[in-house]
Amino acid sequence: MQESEPRVWYAAYGSNTHVERLRYYLDGGRPPGGAREFPGCRDRRPPERSVPVVLPGRVYFAAESTVWGGGLAFYDPAADGTAWGVAHLLTAGQFSDIAAQEMYRAPGSDLDLTEVLATGRRVLGGGRYETLVCPGFLDGVPVMTFTAPWSMPGDDGLRAPSAAYLRHLAAGLGRTGAWPHADVAAYLAACPGAAGHWTARAVARLSAPTAPTGPPAPPSRCRPGPRRS
Repeated sequence: MQESEPRVWYAAYGSNTHVERLRYYLDGGRPPGGAREFPGCRDRRPPERSVPVVLPGRVYFAAESTVWGGGLAFYDPAADGTAWGVAHLLTAGQFSDIAAQEMYRAPGSDLDLTEVLATGRRVLGGGRYETLVCPGFLDGVPVMTFTAPWSMPGDDGLRAPSAAYLRHLAAGLGRTGAWPHADVAAYLAACPGAAGHWTARAVARLSAPTAPTGPPAPPSRCRPGPRRS
């Protein structure tokens, strides 16, 4: 990536914790078991870096996944707790195109990030992943993700995730080498929506520990930073 290109960290907390799945958003195509074909990004280069990250807030499961069955992962930055994920260093244009595909829109134009950088949030629509969030910064670079426009619901609005989805999330987090397999299982089992339906032992049994893709390293923590006025 050229230094002149604005960069952001795309914090994935769901299926895109897998670099392999993220490649379908970058390159285009239909991922294994996927329900639709992704057009891909204008810039199809891989992330410059992908690092484990801890965000303020909580990941919870709600709504209904047409691909995995069961609840989908969402992120509430205002909820008490911490959320685990993988931050991918991309250009702002790549992030714009990935966000467009998650919003079922055509990629091809850059998002105006002024509001989300100034306030930490920008609602683009009422869809599940049509709200941009900037929970902080890593190494001076803004961290961006997208989620639902609503706050984490009460128990009646939550939905337990499927075994296939939890297996995928556990593998994505496990490949970072930042967290032991048992800790990943305990984390996912404790997320609202999964809690009370899944135990740490049951999640751990879904798959064997995933071999890290690189040397184990502690996760980076997303930090508050200066907002643009």
